[in-house]
Amino acid sequence: MHRRTFLWLTTATTLEAAFAPSTLAQANLDASNPSAAIAKLKPGQYLWAPKIAPSGPVLIIVSLIRQLAFVYRNGILIGVTTISSGAKGHETPTGVFTVLQKKVTHHSNLYDSAPMPYMQRLTWDGIAMHAGKLPGFPASHGCIRLPKAFSKLLYSTTKLGMTVVITDNETIPRVAPMPNLLQAHEEIETHLKGTVWQPDKSTKGPVSLILSAADKRLVVLRNGVLIGSTPVEIDGAVTETTAYSLTKIDADGFHWMQLPLPGQSWKGTHMLSAEDRSRVRLPQDFRAALDEVLSPGVTLVVTTDSLDAGSTGKPVTVLEADEK
Repeated sequence: MHRRTFLWLTTATTLEAAFAPSTLAQANLDASNPSAAIAKLKPGQYLWAPKIAPSGPVLIIVSLIRQLAFVYRNGILIGVTTISSGAKGHETPTGVFTVLQKKVTHHSNLYDSAPMPYMQRLTWDGIAMHAGKLPGFPASHGCIRLPKAFSKLLYSTTKLGMTVVITDNETIPRVAPMPNLLQAHEEIETHLKGTVWQPDKSTKGPVSLILSAADKRLVVLRNGVLIGSTPVEIDGAVTETTAYSLTKIDADGFHWMQLPLPGQSWKGTHMLSAEDRSRVRLPQDFRAALDEVLSPGVTLVVTTDSLDAGSTGKPVTVLEADEK
């Protein structure tokens, strides 16, 4: 197993409180050292401590190289689980996805009606998270298998539209746009001269923002549905994909905490500075409307990729048909 050190958002003291012995999924794990407990997880084992952040939007980061998934709520780590991703020839795509569909009981349409309990679909081409066998190495046809008990717990915690980031630690996560997002993007460019705000298209659910440096465009998703898009001006270069969680809103404005994707680490809490925020400028009317739908837990992904599948720049993730 890859042993690269990762620094998670919560402090050691917070983690020790979160993963107390009573919250361990496996009684034989030592909770006095949470980082060590994570490193010692065996196939099928997991840690789950939802009480440390009892409410708010959920974000999942899947590390393919470590065969682990990390669950955040309001930017706080509340769970870690072992996984089994796609085997050679059926590799799980990296990218930034949203949960499109949820079904407690589901069977594969491609592989002998194989059971996929607690299915959470990430693409209409067949990539999903679901309960399944965990042999300790990538073994699926592209889906992300989870321990059954953990899959049930996670299913009860997530909502449609939730953001899932999948990365392999050697490749920067890529944005994988959904067909309806691409279509809406094209309509915006063709008919509305680049700016739109239609919050009535989806009136509730988790809000996610994607900022494309290639397109110089910000898109707003609510419950996985595009409700807004605007061109932006960006000072300086954007060189890597980064992810943020909105932690609080006060008199000083909006406070965004960076989430450490695999391959990114730092000491302490890394907040988005006022200087960095000022690098991105968007129309004032759009900003005012956007501010009304933002609340703690909203996720923001900044990417170098284009949201347009027809872009001549870096290609977006291409999703192949897989386990349905």
